[in-house]
Amino acid sequence: MEHVAKFNAAGLASQGREVVRDSLFLAGIVHCSGGEEHKVRVRNLSAGGMMAECHAAFAKGDAVEVILRGVGRVTGKVAWKTEDRIGVAFDMEIEPAAARRPVGRGAAAPDHAKPAGDGRRPGLRTG
Repeated sequence: MEHVAKFNAAGLASQGREVVRDSLFLAGIVHCSGGEEHKVRVRNLSAGGMMAECHAAFAKGDAVEVILRGVGRVTGKVAWKTEDRIGVAFDMEIEPAAARRPVGRGAAAPDHAKPAGDGRRPGLRTG
C-alpha cells in the first residue's frame, strides 16, 4: 500500500503538492561539497528526494551527496532547511523500496548494501 502525503517547504502537511512518499526511519549520511560528513535520520523518502532530521548548517541550494543503504550514493541539492530538518531534491530518481530491503554485512556485499555508519554507539563499553 502506498502512502500519499502532502508536504510544504518545511516538511509539514499542506495542500500545495502531492507526492508519493515512503514514511520510514532510516539512518543515512550526507556529505557536503566542503567534505564534511553528517549523519541524518531519513523520515520520508521518494523517488525524487527525502526529508531528514539533521542539525548541521546546510543552506538552500547546497550540493550534497547522500548515502542510503540499499540505494547507494545519490547526489542532490538542499531544497529547504528548518532548525532540525532538511529536504533534499535528488539529481536523479531512485527506487525508494530499495532502502527497505535487508542489507548485507559480509565482505562480498557492496558498500551501498551495507548499513550506513559503523553501528557503534559512542561511549558504549562492552567490557
